[in-house]
Order: sequence, then C-alpha cells, then structure tokens
Amino acid sequence: MTDTSFAHTIFALSSGQPPAAIAVVRISGPDAFPAVKRLAGALPAPRQASLRTLRDGNSHLDRALVLIFPGPHTATGEDLAELHLHGGRAVVRAVEAALDAMPGLRGAEPGEFTRRALANGRIDLTEAEGLADLLAAETEAQRRAALRAAEGGIRRRIEEWAARTLQLSAAVEASLDHADEADVAAEEESLERVRRNAGALVEEIELVLAQPAVERLHDGIRVVLAGSPNVGKSTLLNALVQREAAIVSPLAGTTRDRIEAPVLRDGIAYLLTDTAGLHDAPADIVEQIGIDRAQQSLAEADLVLWLDDQPPPPEIVTRPHLTLHGRADAADRGEPPAGRLSVSAKSGEGMAMLWQAIDSIARDMLPASDAVPLNRRQRDLVAIAVDGVRSAAAGDDALLIAEDLRRALRAFDRITGAADVESMLDTLFSRFCIGK
Repeated sequence: MTDTSFAHTIFALSSGQPPAAIAVVRISGPDAFPAVKRLAGALPAPRQASLRTLRDGNSHLDRALVLIFPGPHTATGEDLAELHLHGGRAVVRAVEAALDAMPGLRGAEPGEFTRRALANGRIDLTEAEGLADLLAAETEAQRRAALRAAEGGIRRRIEEWAARTLQLSAAVEASLDHADEADVAAEEESLERVRRNAGALVEEIELVLAQPAVERLHDGIRVVLAGSPNVGKSTLLNALVQREAAIVSPLAGTTRDRIEAPVLRDGIAYLLTDTAGLHDAPADIVEQIGIDRAQQSLAEADLVLWLDDQPPPPEIVTRPHLTLHGRADAADRGEPPAGRLSVSAKSGEGMAMLWQAIDSIARDMLPASDAVPLNRRQRDLVAIAVDGVRSAAAGDDALLIAEDLRRALRAFDRITGAADVESMLDTLFSRFCIGK
C-alpha cells in the first residue's frame, strides 16, 4: 500500500463495472463529507437517502441518490459516503474525475476500505480473510464457510480459547507472585488444576485441527488421473470436464506434462490433473520430466483415479484412490476385475457411477457445515498455540508453564491481528477488488 496513515480520503466504484443500472461510488475518510457537499450542495441527514444534482463547478454531472454515514460507526470506522449514480461509463468517469481533482482525495487501492475497517477496529483479521474468501466464493460450501469467518465465527472461537488460556496464565502468575508465602501443597494443587484445565483445552483444540482443511473448499479436491502410457487418461479427463482439455491421440506418450482442469459439480470444486504415463523406460529427458511431474502430482493428490490393467503401486494403494476398468465399450475388454469401476469415456458408460464414487470420497474430505473454517495461516498459528498449551499441561515448573502459556497467547493474538500482522496485510488485501 502507498498510504497506510489514512490521512487521505479515498474513493472507488464499489458496484459492478459499468454499464449497469446503478453505479455506487464510495468515499471514506476525513474529507468525505466536504467532497460530497462540494458536488451535491447541502448534505442529507445521516443514513437517509436523498436525491441530489451533482455538479463539478458549472458542469452538471448526474442526478444521484446521496447517503452519508458519520464515523466511527461505519463499515470503515471513518466518515463514509455513497453516491448512487446512473451506471453509464461516462457518468462514472466524470464523477471520479471530479473527486480526484479535490485536494486530499485519491482513488482507493485494492482492499483499502476493508484495510481501514481492520485498522479502525471494525473487523479483525479473521473477518477480513473471510471477506476475501467470500468475494472469491464460487460454490455454496465456499460461501457458507467464508460467511462464517466474515461474520466473526473464527474470531469468537479464538477469543474463547485465548480467554481460557489467559485464565490459566493468570493462575500461574499469581502462584509465582506469592511463591514465598504460599503453602507448598496449595501451590502444587493450583498448578495441577492448571495442568488439568490446559489438557482439556488441548483436546478441544486438537478436535478442530483434526477437521479437513478449508483450502479444499477454495482450491478444489485434487483428483489425479494416473496409469501407464496410452490407457485413456486424457480421454477420461475430457469426459469428466466435458471439454477438450487434453490432446488425445493413439500414440503412446502424447501427454508429456501435467494438464489441469477445474470443474464444479454438485457444489464441490475439483481440480482434475492428467499426467504422463508411468513406466520405467522413458524415451528421452522430456518424457522423464513428465514422469517426474506425474509423481509430484500423485504426491499432492487428494484422490487418485488409477486407469490401468496393472494394479496400482503401493504408494497409491495406501491413499484415497479408485481403480478403473477403462474402455468398457470395447469388445475385447472382458469382465472388469473385482473392485474396479467399469467406465468408457467414449460411450459414457459408467461415468455417472464414477462421479458418484468421486463425490462420496470428496465429501468426507471437506469440512462439515458447522466446522470452524480455519485457513492455513490460522491453522499454523493454532498449532503453535496448542503446542504451548500442551507443554503447559505436561510441565512441572511454574516459570516454564507461564512462558508456555504466554507463547500460546501470542499465537492467538496473531490469528486475530492483535499482534505481528503487518507483513502479510499487503498480500491479503491485494486479493480484494478496488471498491472493497
């Protein structure tokens, strides 16, 4: 960000790109109301829409609905105004040009309205991350998880854990403050109570960490197609995504690199990956690179579709996988071996059953509808916090227990943005659109 002091007043188009029926321009900062007064004349009453003629000097810009929201009880925590314009490109450009010419005003950067809300205490970091995910949500499950985060679901759970950790820390600190005058037996009883309560908190947090990662909702279930060369993987990929995503030919080794294709099906996002055929005698270095990348894709896969007459190797058997009997429409294919799904990408035979099998496995890999939707950053910090609480639960020295609990509290503060977050804010808010 170029301006983190918030001395400037910012503006941006916050609705969809014109042309549209209505275009909403938001203005936030200390000069928001003077800017609106300069364009519209007398200000309307707070939080009451009023029709005004907008002028830039003697130039008539538009007839618009004008609303003002005095801070600090606004979305950004600052004085905030909205201009509801006619949604033509020329209208929006003219109003933005008039605002840009005013001293102290500038166009907003991506996510800057939300960044100001965070800085002014209107939201915490977990809610800002939830808003970013909500803007990017494409499936119903993504929307529900992002909305829980944006509405404070994660913050409330973290605050609860932090409050309990703080109570434990206070008990230990009190024990240390009165160590010289305390009864030894009473002090040990107090520490035992701390250890017992810390152990209960660890069990509760570990249940949350054991839930499936929320990234699978956003990034999609990674489904990798694997097998020997020329067994029909590319044809199957095209049938699953219902478009020509991969080149298909009768020549063995056509696929030399990973081909990824996203697809949404029944509310679940998938990322399907076609890979080079696996075998022990690559013809050249390019084919070897393709095989290496196929192995890497298998290591990252959530689910493997094994399309080969040979049984899958041990590293696949131990992971979620489906073994397929391909080309079910071919006259010489015979009966499928036990435990294999018979499919034909060409005729469509068995494809519905294959999707049902994929769906059944995928749903067990996704967070439950009422789960705490921790992202990777949050999970990493929760893991640090629970490690501190776990050490406290096993400790026998009050000084070390106190330090373990302080370490846990610092991690909880970093989750909500109470400490040590500036380094990741630019990355977070770059995901937002300009008017958010």
